[in-house]
Amino acid sequence: MRRLLSKFVADQSGATSIEYALIATGISIVILSAVQLIGTNLNAKYVSVESALK
Repeated sequence: MRRLLSKFVADQSGATSIEYALIATGISIVILSAVQLIGTNLNAKYVSVESALK
């Protein structure tokens, strides 16, 4: 039992997948923020063009 517990504590194979998941989460947050900012700016441009056409 002690050997099994020490193997479990020493096992690092799950750490890599967790790190990749954290990196993917960070990248997706940056992408979502950029898309939202671009969408807001694009909406403002459309409103400006609509006002100019009226």
